[in-house]
Amino acid sequence: MKTLIGMSGGVDSAVTAALVSKSENAAGITLKLYDGDNPQLIQKFDREAQDAADVCKKLNIDHTVLDLKTDFYNYVIKHFIDEYIAGRTPNPCIQCNIHIKFGAMLQYAQQNGFDSIATGHYARVEKQGDKYLLKKALDSTKDQSYVLYGLTQEQLSKTVLPLGDYTKAQAREIAENMKLCVARKSDSQDICFVPDGDYAAFIERSTGVNLKSGNYLDLSGNILGKHKGIIHYTIGQRKGLGIALGKHAFVLNKNANTNEVILGDEEHLFYKQVEVSGVNIIAADNLDGICAAGKLRYRHQEQPCKIHQTAKNTVILEFDIPQRAPSPGQAAVFYDGDVVLGGGIIVKGIK
Repeated sequence: MKTLIGMSGGVDSAVTAALVSKSENAAGITLKLYDGDNPQLIQKFDREAQDAADVCKKLNIDHTVLDLKTDFYNYVIKHFIDEYIAGRTPNPCIQCNIHIKFGAMLQYAQQNGFDSIATGHYARVEKQGDKYLLKKALDSTKDQSYVLYGLTQEQLSKTVLPLGDYTKAQAREIAENMKLCVARKSDSQDICFVPDGDYAAFIERSTGVNLKSGNYLDLSGNILGKHKGIIHYTIGQRKGLGIALGKHAFVLNKNANTNEVILGDEEHLFYKQVEVSGVNIIAADNLDGICAAGKLRYRHQEQPCKIHQTAKNTVILEFDIPQRAPSPGQAAVFYDGDVVLGGGIIVKGIK
């Protein structure tokens, strides 16, 4: 087997390279995804690429850099911008996994004689019968199966995820014992192309458009005040609204067409059902009637639900207990124990 290892310059991908290269013919690759006119991002990439190259040198495997800036912009950054402007809340890591890491990188691997790719994601891939299953990592605190729900059978069949069997502490211990240069490197917490976390400023810089202020409304349509642009708000948000109503107010909804943000009491954020579109089914042929555990955000605690499949790629999740603030644009992923049944994009909550 010949495996191409995606290396970000962090400890997880370095340990992945160390584990895979022990038993397989391996090489490392670092994806150049952005630069533009941001010196901070350019310097960050140069450091990451150098760290990845140093790890590969230590492991005595080849390392290369693959320029995917155009793909990354078209599939990830543009999607991120368009979704926010449309009033939705996207997860760019999911798009990156589908189109870049397990899309363009896998295609490059196949074109260059590799049998599979490996990444530092904390999840597991197992073959059961004629299907490949995506399963949670053994370390529940680091599990990343949620952001991999969109992988197809073809992608899963060519994917190696060795860290799914390790805890983060064990991964760091491996890096320390092997004296890898990234052993004590801290984890990145931000979206890679928005290092300061200011998504609204990034969108305005990228589009050259100052997004307009609009009205805050209550559920009856009464004007409560002015907001500073819908991209500044997420459903369920309470802080930073810049308006005093004499009681706590929460963002209940956003309307991009009318540039309005709906505020109200927290009780109106809870929904019994959630409509999900663009569903990718991994572990079954049909999900209708299946009892599962639904996860509506990366940090959301899974909750019991029943899946009603309303079309080939559309389902409604009916939860035992109403769920708070399902946000259009976010991913809903459904599990049977530690197996990912599938997932898709939230359209709306249904009372």
